[in-house]
Amino acid sequence: MTGAGARDDGLAPALAEALAGFARHLELEVGRSPHTVRAYTGDVAALLEHACRLGATTLQELDLAALRSWLARSRTTGAARTTLARRGSSARVFTAWAHRRGLLDSDPGALLATPKGHRPLPDVLRADEAARLVDQVDGEHPEDLRDRAVLELLYATGIRVGELCGLDVDDVDTARRTVRVLGKGRRERAVPYGAPAGQAVDAWLVRGRPSWATAASGPALLLGRRGGRVDPRAVRTLVHRRLADVPGAPDLGPHGLRHSAATHLLEGGADLRSVQELLGHASLATTQLYTHVSVERLRSSYAQAHPRA
Repeated sequence: MTGAGARDDGLAPALAEALAGFARHLELEVGRSPHTVRAYTGDVAALLEHACRLGATTLQELDLAALRSWLARSRTTGAARTTLARRGSSARVFTAWAHRRGLLDSDPGALLATPKGHRPLPDVLRADEAARLVDQVDGEHPEDLRDRAVLELLYATGIRVGELCGLDVDDVDTARRTVRVLGKGRRERAVPYGAPAGQAVDAWLVRGRPSWATAASGPALLLGRRGGRVDPRAVRTLVHRRLADVPGAPDLGPHGLRHSAATHLLEGGADLRSVQELLGHASLATTQLYTHVSVERLRSSYAQAHPRA
């Protein structure tokens, strides 16, 4: 296996080499996460295996008909629309890369149409539930101070859990109340946070972090009990645990707080482009999901309150 997530299960040598090169491209040149590399290369490996069954031995034999028959076979075996959409996207990214590298004379993926996956609207907290979530954590134990800082930062900034865990002390500008975040594709952005999050971060840095810091802590902003950098799994656990103490609140993870932050920003009057920049979305279409969340919440409120709803 060459590259993160690359596989070459019974592929012809030329196809296996192309798959490995694609994995290296995603991992080293584009900076995709290991999870994304595994997903893309898994789909492309399945596509190339299908091409092999059709008799292909070189990448030049991968044409639009092969792409369509692969997706058709996926559909007949019961693949969901979201799965078909993802596989089509993986195929298009791969063929576009192969065409740029001269491995394909043309790009068959550019002509491939796939159904758009249905994206269910995410659950979000109400503003009062978000306030109760963070306000209930008011102890002076290092764990309470750390948890309050985690919850405040996740909700105040809408950053991803991996971005939160990757923060170093120097990434926090307490004077300007911003955090420097390294997002997907190694894109850096500055994200502001409010006074409550600032107070929580200051309390953690002054009264909490020194109690847990060890020689192995390095510059990590948020620590676990043994002094190492806190990991996403621990953050997910604490978010679920703390939310369980908020009556009536949905069971959300860190990404649910990101959804909540984006929704509340838009409901409060923030423009879509600003929210896109804050969240680090490469595409405005991704951010537009939250306008649908806001509309659905408005419709629900209308149905409950209007006498002629």
